[in-house]
Amino acid sequence: MCLILFSFKNHPEYPLILAGNRDEFYGREAQQAHFWNSIPSMLAGKDLRAGGTWLGVSEKGEFGAVTNYRDLRNPIDGDRSRGEIIPGFLAQNGPTEIKLKQIKKNYPKYSGFNLLAGNADQLYYMNNINREFRTVNPGIHGISNAFLDTSWPKVEKAKVAFGEAIKPASIDRSKILNLLQDSESFSLEKLPDTGLNPEMEKAVSPIFIKTENYGTRCSTLLTIDNGGLVHFTEKTYHINGEETESLKEYNFNTAP
Repeated sequence: MCLILFSFKNHPEYPLILAGNRDEFYGREAQQAHFWNSIPSMLAGKDLRAGGTWLGVSEKGEFGAVTNYRDLRNPIDGDRSRGEIIPGFLAQNGPTEIKLKQIKKNYPKYSGFNLLAGNADQLYYMNNINREFRTVNPGIHGISNAFLDTSWPKVEKAKVAFGEAIKPASIDRSKILNLLQDSESFSLEKLPDTGLNPEMEKAVSPIFIKTENYGTRCSTLLTIDNGGLVHFTEKTYHINGEETESLKEYNFNTAP
């Protein structure tokens, strides 16, 4: 994913509310979210090139979401796909923290990434750039292609809109999904310098990206309520953010 917004232990009915956009080249084929044959307890989309995923949740209510870290001047080049991190994590049994420490051992094998993982009770953030690994405090947070809560314009704008959308006790799901389609770009003086040329830096600055070859491919909303009910919604977009889109929804109670 390239944008993750989430509320953790910050809402009276939903200890976890997560929304995000996956940005990718249009030519990279993927499957919509489904329960995998190879990991029957995991619901996730699938990248058909490398076989991994960007966001997944298990029937136990454990989940993981990954974003790429972008610094083209100081790249970290790993020989393994970052998309394998989440399936590997969710396929294992055992305490979340122990499983994440296994990922930490493999930091050098991956290109730069951020990982958000855990459940509605305990949430962890880690990255392999400065090797940060810590629990996440309650509140509203955001991650793009920098570190957790780095003040990129898209992150700050999205966090404000996200906070408004989750104020009602029932939360406004359509409002959350709609904010993920905001295609406003930002002026260059407000943007980070990640090593892209200025034109491309501006082109990928919106919450919802639309360029000739690259853009937002899907939006996801994941919620877990106080009773353990998981609600998962995925909107998949066609090339260049066309209005035609497909929607998938899943609901299940977390297994003991």
